[in-house]
Formats: sequence, structure tokens, C-alpha cells
Amino acid sequence: MSETYVPFVLFVLVLLASLLSLRLALSVAIVEIALGVVAGNLFHIESTPWIDFLASFGGVLLTFLAGVEVEFELLRRKLKASLLIGGFSFLVPFVAALLYCYFVAGWDLRAAEIAGAALSTTSLAVVYAVLVETGLTNTDTGKLIMAACFVTDLGTVVALSIMFAEINWWTLVFYAVSAVVIVGGPWAFRWFTRRYGGRVIEPDIKFIFATLFGFMLLGKLGNSHAVLPVFILGGALAPSFAKQRDLQRKLRVIAFGIVTPFFFLKGGMNISVSTLVTSLGLVAILFAVKVAAKIVGVYPWARRYLRKSAMYTTLLMSTGLTFGTISSLYGLQSGYIDKSQFTVLITVVIATAVLPTIIAQRFFQPPLPEAKVATEEGSAMDTGQSEP
Repeated sequence: MSETYVPFVLFVLVLLASLLSLRLALSVAIVEIALGVVAGNLFHIESTPWIDFLASFGGVLLTFLAGVEVEFELLRRKLKASLLIGGFSFLVPFVAALLYCYFVAGWDLRAAEIAGAALSTTSLAVVYAVLVETGLTNTDTGKLIMAACFVTDLGTVVALSIMFAEINWWTLVFYAVSAVVIVGGPWAFRWFTRRYGGRVIEPDIKFIFATLFGFMLLGKLGNSHAVLPVFILGGALAPSFAKQRDLQRKLRVIAFGIVTPFFFLKGGMNISVSTLVTSLGLVAILFAVKVAAKIVGVYPWARRYLRKSAMYTTLLMSTGLTFGTISSLYGLQSGYIDKSQFTVLITVVIATAVLPTIIAQRFFQPPLPEAKVATEEGSAMDTGQSEP
């Protein structure tokens, strides 16, 4: 088969996902996940090293852009709200999933711990994609949701590190370099963009990409992951990006137009429909366990701090993808879970990325920011469409 077959099919699916997203008024990330299931099960496309790389980089790039959107001044002012929403968003599902898998499903302790970690997460990538498309990244509500997502995923990483720590010298190097880059990054970025920014060959974008690739390399060597330090780096660079909106727009175009679709497609490709059929009952139960636990853990605090968007916040915090996939893959590759358990967990993770998001957008989405509404109205007038 031609080596261009897989890229052709996947890019056709990426294009189709964009068109369906516009037609159905759903986040393109959700449609890409669904079409990833089609790619893996109908077209029998298996992941390749280049797909794995683009998917990994897509998750890192999305997380960096999400960090750029978080105002750490707002996080400082809303620290209590972020910690309570994000902390309970991690803790309650982690305990609920672990206890169910260990005492009811009959998994051994290590497998149950992997399940707890995989189902405790919130997908910062999915949440960010949804908030960008709705324009809510520019609101205090959207920024607080992203800050709470960061706290949730931090809890997952800490839990995995404590339960399955495999620290080596590269781990220490990774964290040391991360600290230096995060502290010195704003100065280096300002200097670089002043000297080389605004050129047609875009050296400032290449500078950012080189930095992200460096994080990915050191994270791999140190048995860790680049996502969390990359998120913090994005937050550290946020004031600089606020003054360079054109650069941020270009990064979004590259991310959403080329790179991140592979992150979401691969998530869907990990689901085996044939294996899923035999475990559908357990998938449904674990999905219910996670969502119910998220409601118990998140909704009371969201109602306190984001009253008008409490259920919307709760549903978005119920999503899972990046760290849920990472946790599941780690458990499979380390021998803590078998392929059947992996399929169950990854299916639940994908389902929580899709269903809560659809419900949130359809029934609980807050009013669009005025600028977003004005843009949509202008687009309707330009195309000759009438508003309903």
C-alpha cells in the first residue's frame, strides 16, 4: 500500500471533522475523536511513529497555548477557588474509581491505582479547545476553569509519581532545567522577539517549538512528561503574548490546523470496537462512576464560585483525554494492566472527553462574550445568512 495512503485518509478525516463541527455546532476535538474511532476500526489504520510524534506534540502544544491563556494574576486572586474546584475534581474520582475497581471489579491493587489515576483527570486539551471555539478563554470563567484543570492534572501527576516513581538522574535534570527555563523564559522570549520577531520566516515560532521539543526530550529521558512544566511556561509567557496577539494567532492556526487533529484522532484510534463489545457493561459503570464522582467533587464548589456556570464547569471538568491516556498507556506498558483493562479505561477516557462536552455545549453553555457574538453576526451578514 502506498505510504501516502494513511496521511491522505487522516487528512480527509480532519477536513471532514472541521465541516461536521461547523454543521453540528460541536467542538472539532470531539468530532476528531469520533472519526479516530472510524479510522482505527473501519479503515484499519494503526498508529505509526510519525502519528505518535505529532499526537504527543499536539498535546504539548495545546497545553502550552492553554497556559498562555491563563492569567496567573487571576489564579493568584482565585487561588482558593482553583484549589478547591481542581483539588476535589481529582480526589473524589481517584478514590471512587480505585475503590470500585479493587473491591467490586476485582482488579488487583496496582491496576486499580492506574484506573484511579486515569479516571481522575480533566483534559486540559479538550477544555481549552472548547473554550477557544466559544470565545470563553477571554473571560474570568474560562480562565478559572483552565486553572482548576491544571490543579486537577497536577494531582494526577503527583499521585502517579508517588505510586509508581521511577526516578533517575534524568528526572532531576528534567525538573532542574524546567525550573530554569520557566524562570528565565520570559526574559529570553522578550529578548528573542525584539531581536528576531516579525520576520517572514517566523524565527520566534521556531524558538517556541525548539523549547517545547526540548521539554519533550528531557521528559522522556526522565520518565516524566512535559505537559505540566509546559503549561507553567505558557503562563509565565502570557504577559508577553498579550502584547503579541498576532504571534498567538499564528500558533493557534498551526496547532488547530495541522498538529492537534492528530492528538484527537489518535485518541479515537486507541479504541477497539470488537474488544469493547465484551466489556461494555464495565465501561458504562466506570463512566458513571467518574462522572458521578466529578459532580460530587466539583459541583458544590463550582456553584459557590461560578454560580451561573456551575454545571457547565462541572461537565467540562468531567472530561478526560491527555493524562487519562498517558496513565492508561503507562499501566499497559509497565504490565500493571492487561490489554482488556486498557481498552476499558481508554474507552471510558474517550467517552468522558465526548459526552460531557456535548451536553455542556448543548444545554449549559454560558452566554457568548460580546465580541464573539458580534463576530458571528458579522459573518452571517457577510454570507447572506439571516439570524434565526
